[in-house]
Amino acid sequence: MTATLRITVLAVADAARSAAFYREAFGWRVAAETPVYVELEADGGGRIGLYRREGYARNTGALPVAAPAGGLSPAELYLFVDDVAAASARLSALGARLLSAPALRPWGDEAAYHA
Repeated sequence: MTATLRITVLAVADAARSAAFYREAFGWRVAAETPVYVELEADGGGRIGLYRREGYARNTGALPVAAPAGGLSPAELYLFVDDVAAASARLSALGARLLSAPALRPWGDEAAYHA
């Protein structure tokens, strides 16, 4: 069997608000939009789907667990950018909570973490 990853879908509290954040942060384009789902396309063709939790539950039959206020989701989007420090500052300015400042990581990448 061959499988190709096309879209990463995240269950979110507010699809429109989440999409606005990613559009503002990275300039990603809207590829599809409904009242409960927004799909964004990044440069290079990767896509992220932002599905309101209740809509996601209609497809799966179970409501995804929400991270508590101030908590952290067990998912990670690992994005490559030209300037990690500038991207981190932009994300913080847009309201993302800085978890770990830009730094060289043991695996060789410079990375920052935000929620």
